Amino acid sequence: MSTKTIQNLQIDQDRLWDSLMEMAKIGATDKGGCARLALTDLDKQGRDLFVQWCKDAGCSITVDRMGNIFARRPGRNNDLPPVVTGSHLDTQPTGGKFDGVFGVLAGLEVIRTLNDYKFETEAPIEVSVWTNEEGSRFAPAMIASGVFGGVFTEEYGHSRADLDGKTIGEELKRIGYFGDAPVGGRPFKAFFEAHIEQGPILEAEQKTIGVVQGIQGIKWFEVTLTGQDCHAGTTPMNRRKDAMLAAARMVDLVNRIALDHLPGVGTVGLMTVHPNSRNVIPGKVFFTVDLRHPYDEELEKMKAALEAGAAEICGGLGVECDLQEIWNSPAIHYDPACIDAVRRAADEAGLPNRDIVSGAGHDAGYIARVAPVGMIFVPCAEGISHNEIESALPEDLAAGCNVLMRAMVELAA
Repeated sequence: MSTKTIQNLQIDQDRLWDSLMEMAKIGATDKGGCARLALTDLDKQGRDLFVQWCKDAGCSITVDRMGNIFARRPGRNNDLPPVVTGSHLDTQPTGGKFDGVFGVLAGLEVIRTLNDYKFETEAPIEVSVWTNEEGSRFAPAMIASGVFGGVFTEEYGHSRADLDGKTIGEELKRIGYFGDAPVGGRPFKAFFEAHIEQGPILEAEQKTIGVVQGIQGIKWFEVTLTGQDCHAGTTPMNRRKDAMLAAARMVDLVNRIALDHLPGVGTVGLMTVHPNSRNVIPGKVFFTVDLRHPYDEELEKMKAALEAGAAEICGGLGVECDLQEIWNSPAIHYDPACIDAVRRAADEAGLPNRDIVSGAGHDAGYIARVAPVGMIFVPCAEGISHNEIESALPEDLAAGCNVLMRAMVELAA
């Protein structure tokens, strides 16, 4: 197959946009976003619409026991493992129109376009929908792709419950998406996920395509500082054991650590204070620390700096510090051949692009444990996501879809 033949393929921008807007009607919110929590009736409606569209495009449908959907367009040799793309249809409670769903419907548009051109690939093409990527109803996030990737068992996945005690297994059966196929064990020649960036870099640098190198590593910590509750008016400054003062200095420490290890990031996102009274010196403070970096060795240095800095701060203030690492997600580096296919597709289409690392988790991260993976980012307005005002330009989405198609066709040839 010639490069010229691949370049002649062009997706239908209007059709992609119309599909996104039609799906956005399901769970539409007053502020222009979407609320399709995993395995609700609205999620079922979105799934049903996607499945019908895929059947109309000539695809066969497989659903596994975690509710993951695989829509297959046959190739000339169906004994070959498919080249797969996909993402998720579930949203945050106040989510947008593009997070996840763009990756699903971009895959459908690839299939529709190949049909338009009567274009045959050697290997099959598949589009996947992964269950409960967001984790907003059932924790943890990305549970079904995690089962597929061998990180969690099916039993664990089925047992996850929402705040009302309803489990994933029960809700899959209720909405009719507890499939027959086993979870995992499906060989993929390659997997690509197209996604809005959910950050401001591409828009700020006027780049249309982000060639995703992987997902940065993450460490979560829980910190409890214990000092002494005392009267705010009668306790001299030099006799205080102020847990809040220690916490404030540690918040600044987290910020400085991130700045010292760019492009790493550091966040204190949750804090509780005891006794939380305006005229009592706080005796206990609990807070969380989120550290992230694309390289595990740098993330370890950030952890060491946090531990050393905490000891120095608390030692100087007479405050006890209990700092626990509660979660470690190593950095994920995507497949070089998939990365090159995405970059080549963007370059050949004349689209401005740059290498980028994902700051957020994606289903592709778990799929990378069992298959070669690449990702494509497109800009979103002001980097805003997980928000009803999430926005992306039709031409950027179309560009990302064209890159996706060319990368997939190259590897499926």
